[in-house]
Amino acid sequence: MEDKFAYWHGIPREEIEWNSTIDESKCVGCGMCFISCGKKVFDYDFERKKSVVARPLQCMVGCTSCEVWCVFDAISFPDSQYVKNLIKERGILKEVRKKLEELRKSGNIQK
Repeated sequence: MEDKFAYWHGIPREEIEWNSTIDESKCVGCGMCFISCGKKVFDYDFERKKSVVARPLQCMVGCTSCEVWCVFDAISFPDSQYVKNLIKERGILKEVRKKLEELRKSGNIQK
């Protein structure tokens, strides 16, 4: 796994159960997820004409963009409540507030 995807708010990414799943019976191989995912989660199997989840740990925690883009409803994610619980249980909001304050003090944030 690339270092930039190794952690999410200090939590090792491999401890977080969040990534897309493709229902192959619904996937028509349009390639929208493969082409559009900015995190390069997908590969495309040209022989089978299907996208595949190749790098699930690169999936941004909480992102469901590919699910929204899939007009065939072939992509799904765990319940979003999982991420909300993770934020609460791991105290992530405290860390986020700290980072916001640091940005405010440094002047690197739009007002």
